[in-house]
Amino acid sequence: MKKVRLIIAIVLLFTGPLAVYSQRRPAKQITVKLASMVPANTPWGVALNRMASEWAAATNGEVRLQIYPNGTQGSEPDVLQKLNMNVIQAAVLTSVGLNRLTPEIMTISTPFLVRNDAELKVVMDALLPNLEKKINEQNYFCMAIVKSGWVKIFSRGPVWVPSDLKRMKVNGDPNEPGMTQVFKSLGYQVVPVEGSRILIALNGGTIDAIYNSPIIAAGFQFFGVAKNMATVNIAPFLGGIVINKHTWESIPEQYRPELQRITRRIGMEMETSLAALEDGAVTLMKEYGLTINELDEKQEQEWYADLERAIPGLLESSTFNREAYQQIDGLLKAYRNGR
Repeated sequence: MKKVRLIIAIVLLFTGPLAVYSQRRPAKQITVKLASMVPANTPWGVALNRMASEWAAATNGEVRLQIYPNGTQGSEPDVLQKLNMNVIQAAVLTSVGLNRLTPEIMTISTPFLVRNDAELKVVMDALLPNLEKKINEQNYFCMAIVKSGWVKIFSRGPVWVPSDLKRMKVNGDPNEPGMTQVFKSLGYQVVPVEGSRILIALNGGTIDAIYNSPIIAAGFQFFGVAKNMATVNIAPFLGGIVINKHTWESIPEQYRPELQRITRRIGMEMETSLAALEDGAVTLMKEYGLTINELDEKQEQEWYADLERAIPGLLESSTFNREAYQQIDGLLKAYRNGR
């Protein structure tokens, strides 16, 4: 019976009808096709459907948001190419896609650099205006950037300290070579595997561990093989909504401030919803066999010290934006010292 409930929960999480706002077509209408990697009935998907309705209401039906969920428009590099070609006009991007627009995102997502929600708030409050400015200077307009949870380690055997993980084969995202380079620099055995093949690779022994969001690990049942989760936060998981500049500028100017206000409000609501969903995903996985490896302060410090040793080499490579790293490092040191 428990297995049936789990299957039902996963089906409800990752399936469901896509609600697209519809009304009588006005004399002039702009259709904005928005690509999203997330399924329709996740909190992101539900929020996007609500955003479509609110955009239409705020513009008297002149702007229609048509959502393409479930990664139907391809990987994030594919989506960015389609944005540039105006095949689609907007997209929800994760840290992978955002990093291609502004490399500072990669620096914020450096493993073990930003350690908790309070530290992430300090960093984002300081960097967000400049991140948005850099995106807006290109062929895009940034509607919102939000925190979407934390990346954790899921593994076959327990992981307490870096040496435990270094004995395992760790999945790396082939679409994000920067993150792969970081893990290699830290001494890990990284095996690139596409997201759609992670469960196959875990079952076949190609990889022993992954770093991913608990929400994703629950939804795709990665925890059925990678039955251990270490409590240390690897990196913040960021999400953003961007629209190509041609489309943004084609929307009547009187509507733009309200559309951005709606998008940012929904983004803030999403942060709260996703935090609750992440907690719920961990609770659900524990019920079905996930072991939580609760690290103590000394064990956590081993992860942080491991990063410190690798930083000089990483700053000499093209992986990090040196200026962004120095700014983030300064903000965090001041915060940790209570200044």
